[in-house]
Amino acid sequence: MTVSARAMADATPDGRDRYVDLLRVASLGTVIAGHWLMAAVSSDGIGNLLALVPALQVLTWGLQIMPVFFFVGGFSHALSYRSLARRTEGSVYAAFLRARLRRLLRPTLAFVLVWAAVALAVQLAGRGDGPLTGAALRLVTQPLWFIGIYLAMVAFTPPLLKLHERHGWAAFAALAAAAALVDVLRFALGVPYVEFLNFALVWLAVHQLGFLRADGRIRRPAVLAAAGLAGAALLVACGPYPLSMVGMPGEKVSNMAPPTLALLCHGLWLVGAVQLAARPVGAWLERPRVWRAVVTANGVAMTAFLWHLTAMLAVYGAQLALGMDLPAPATAAWWAQVPVRILAAAALTGLFVALLRRFEAPAPARPAAPAGAAAGPVAALGITLCLLGVLGLSMTGLGGLLDGHSATLIAVPLTAPAAIAMALGGAWLVERSAPARRVRLRG
Repeated sequence: MTVSARAMADATPDGRDRYVDLLRVASLGTVIAGHWLMAAVSSDGIGNLLALVPALQVLTWGLQIMPVFFFVGGFSHALSYRSLARRTEGSVYAAFLRARLRRLLRPTLAFVLVWAAVALAVQLAGRGDGPLTGAALRLVTQPLWFIGIYLAMVAFTPPLLKLHERHGWAAFAALAAAAALVDVLRFALGVPYVEFLNFALVWLAVHQLGFLRADGRIRRPAVLAAAGLAGAALLVACGPYPLSMVGMPGEKVSNMAPPTLALLCHGLWLVGAVQLAARPVGAWLERPRVWRAVVTANGVAMTAFLWHLTAMLAVYGAQLALGMDLPAPATAAWWAQVPVRILAAAALTGLFVALLRRFEAPAPARPAAPAGAAAGPVAALGITLCLLGVLGLSMTGLGGLLDGHSATLIAVPLTAPAAIAMALGGAWLVERSAPARRVRLRG
C-alpha cells in the first residue's frame, strides 16, 4: 500500500528534526541546478562553463554543497543504527545495511539498467561515437561517484559511531588530521597514490560531523563556519589548491578528485553555516504546507538526482534534432537560452520522476528466516561489491561497451559490464543478508 506524502507529513512525530530533511532535499537540488548551469554544450561536444569563465569558479564555494548531504547522512545513520540496535535480534549490522540501502539501491540499479540497455542499443546501431552521444555515454554515470561514497559511509557507520561515542570531537579531529597528513605526503613529499586515501578520510570526516549533530555537540556553529572558511581561503591563497571546489578539466590538482584538505575546510564552513540557520528555518518548517512540500520532495529526490543529467542531455539533443543552432557557450545568446533550457530540463526531470518514482518508494517486505551468524559478513561483502561496482561505473561510463573499454579502480582494470554485475550481485547479497521485516527508522 502506498502512503501519500500528505499522510506522511501529517503523521510526523513531534520530535523529528525537520530541518535535516530540508537540508537533504536542498543539497541535492543545488547539485542538480549546478550541473544544469555548468554544462556548456555545443555542436562540438560538452564542456564546463566554469572552465570557460574562470571568474565564476568562486560560486562553487556556495554551490558545492555535497558536504551538507554527507553531513545529513551521518546524522541519519547515527539515529537509525541506534534505533535498530535497541530492537533487532541477530546481526544489527546486516539489518542496518539492508534498511538503509533499499531506497538508495533500487532507483540506482533501475537507472543503471535502463541506461545500459540504451547505450548498448546506440552502440549496436553504430552511433555511439558522435560528439554529443559519446560525451553523454561518458557523463551520464559520473554522478554515481556520490552514491559509491555514500555506500562507503553506510558501511563504516557502526565502527565510526562507536569511535564517536567514545571520543567525540577527537574522533573527527583524528580523521581531519589524517586527511591533512595525506596532503603533506602528496604535495610536500611526492608520495605516489597516497592522495586516494582522502576519498575516505575527507568524506568520512564530514560524515562524522553528522554524528556530532545527532548528539547536540555542535554548540558553536559560527566558530566552525569561520574556521572552515578561513582555512579554505588560506589554503587556496598559499597552497597548491585551486579556487574551484569542483573538478576542472585540465587542472593538475582538483579539490574533488581526490578530495583535499581545502575541500574538508569548505565542508566545515558549510556545516557551520547551515547550523546557524537551523532554528529560524526549523520554525518555518512547522507550517503544514511547507512541511508537506519537503516530504514530497524527499520521496523523489534520489530519482530526480539520478535522471537530471539525462533530462539536460535530452533537451540539448532535441535542439540539435530540430536543427536549432547551439550558441557558443558563455556568449550573450547562450546566456539568454539558459532559463529556457533549465525550465525544459526541470520539466523533463519531472516526467522521469513520475515514471520511475516507484523504484524509490519503500518495497513491500518479504518473509524471511531470522538472520544467522553469517549475515554480517554477507552484508559486508555485498555492500563492498556495490560500492566498488558503482564507483567503477562512474569512472568507466557506458561508452565502449562492445570494445571492452575499462578504467582502473584501486589498481584493477574494470569494465562497465563487470561494474554493473558487481553492483547487482552486491545488492542481491545485502537484500538477503538480514530478516525482511518492516522496521521504522528514525532519521
